[in-house]
Amino acid sequence: MGNIRNVLVVVDMQKDFIDGALGTKEAVQIVDNVAELVKSFDGEVVFTRDTHFDNYLETQEGKKLPVPHCIKGTDGWQIDKKLETLRLDGMKIFDKLTFGSMELAAYLQSIETLEHVTIIGLCTDICVISNALLIKAALPEVDISVVERCCAGVTPESHQNALAAMKMCHIDIR
Repeated sequence: MGNIRNVLVVVDMQKDFIDGALGTKEAVQIVDNVAELVKSFDGEVVFTRDTHFDNYLETQEGKKLPVPHCIKGTDGWQIDKKLETLRLDGMKIFDKLTFGSMELAAYLQSIETLEHVTIIGLCTDICVISNALLIKAALPEVDISVVERCCAGVTPESHQNALAAMKMCHIDIR
């Protein structure tokens, strides 16, 4: 890996989580903050994309959350247009079939010069916390932070609970 010191992980900033099937007003409100950070970030930017298929309702997640969302190839699966226009050619997108991405954690482990991972996106209380804890477990000596103004949860309360839980696990909240 090159001399990468800082990585920004943008979690699931997809239409279905912003203003689609599982959208919230809080998610809509963070899009500009996320775009601003993506644009100004000094380091590598990678995205995760929640990815399901037509059989979603037959999966364990689909049985517990029976709202089809982020079905591969649909408009709701796409990363928000405001962020798409900021992407450079070759930017990494990790399609993940569950809350956290083992592939993302392995990629970050492969960066020998990595010093800091910043995590933003949706939903704080499901996929952001899952990825933050996976990355912390994979890279216990790398500084990890979550930017509160660039995250939104399923509810404001569960957002705050997730931030508190991550803080207890030595993930900086800023």
